[in-house]
Amino acid sequence: QVQLVESGGGSVQAGGSVRLSCTASGRTFDYNAVGWFRQAPGKEREFVAGLKWSADSTYYTDSVKGRFTISRDGAKNTVYLQMNSLKPEDTAVYYCASGAPWSTMVPTSARVYDSWGQGTQVTVSS
Repeated sequence: QVQLVESGGGSVQAGGSVRLSCTASGRTFDYNAVGWFRQAPGKEREFVAGLKWSADSTYYTDSVKGRFTISRDGAKNTVYLQMNSLKPEDTAVYYCASGAPWSTMVPTSARVYDSWGQGTQVTVSS
């Protein structure tokens, strides 16, 4: 398994921007998918965005399309989630996850990811 460390969370007003980082250590992302998930209080963890490290293909949940962008830096072994035009409903703990090297697409189910970061809080105030 790869160890993941997230950073970049914080508090922002609605309409603002935050960039999250997810850095792998111990191993590289290799052929894994890397996903960003979020979990708000009282809600289930949900898929936000993801990419296939080897193919650089991306996928977004509908609610963040056009506002969030996932990208990678191979030299830094890091995946980013740029979040723009933030809304109060984006408030959650955000997790990055890695796994599913066998998948040709970006999985949206949390169950197929086997490495998880510790999570970082993003709070959007109205």
